[in-house]
Amino acid sequence: MRVRRVVTSRAGGFSAPPYDSFNLGDHVGDDPAAVARNRERLAREIGLTPDRLVWMEQIHGRSIAVVDGPTTEPIPATDATVTKVRDLGLVVLTADCVPILLSDEEAGVIAAVHAGRVGARIGIVPRVLDVMVEQGAELSRIGAFFGPAASGRQYEVPAHMRADVEKHLPGSATKTLKGTPGLDLRAGLRRQLLDAGIAGVAQDPRCTIEDKSLFSHRRGAPTGRIAGVIWIQSDS
Repeated sequence: MRVRRVVTSRAGGFSAPPYDSFNLGDHVGDDPAAVARNRERLAREIGLTPDRLVWMEQIHGRSIAVVDGPTTEPIPATDATVTKVRDLGLVVLTADCVPILLSDEEAGVIAAVHAGRVGARIGIVPRVLDVMVEQGAELSRIGAFFGPAASGRQYEVPAHMRADVEKHLPGSATKTLKGTPGLDLRAGLRRQLLDAGIAGVAQDPRCTIEDKSLFSHRRGAPTGRIAGVIWIQSDS
């Protein structure tokens, strides 16, 4: 058994502009047939069947679902999933928010988390850790991976918003390259996770706003969504 993680880009799919081309979001106005083909390709490329991918109806909240098998529809009103089931891919969709993939490989417990400004501020990550522990994980064994997201260099917000998020997520306040108030959610979330006692945090350094190989809602909406996927691969 081993835990696998994948982050997609916008290349290699079937969607037409402005969703070109590997858009995996079915809620952004793209052709449903193109999205379906993209999702089928994602499953095939990572060695799963499409029915083994678990999607969420993400709402910028802090609801968490424990998944015990395949689902035929996206899990409603949910921003994190947790499972112990092997060969079940937990998917988080983003286009500037932080995709977080968590795992305790010894316990065989994994999670996928959608942490945007609102979700991070209201504490979705500590709640996910609690659920993982309930499923048998230990904080000292949990590792985290952050996928591409809006960087503090580019994520400009009003000063009052920066102060409010910093109050709830210390370490997230920053200045942009323009010298304006900004947020670095990954910095705040990293501090939150390490303070909670997890083993460590790895990060894809790319900024979705800067990197045109990724989708970015702030750079140009409407647009598509990239995916972060985590699954426990069965021993072969």
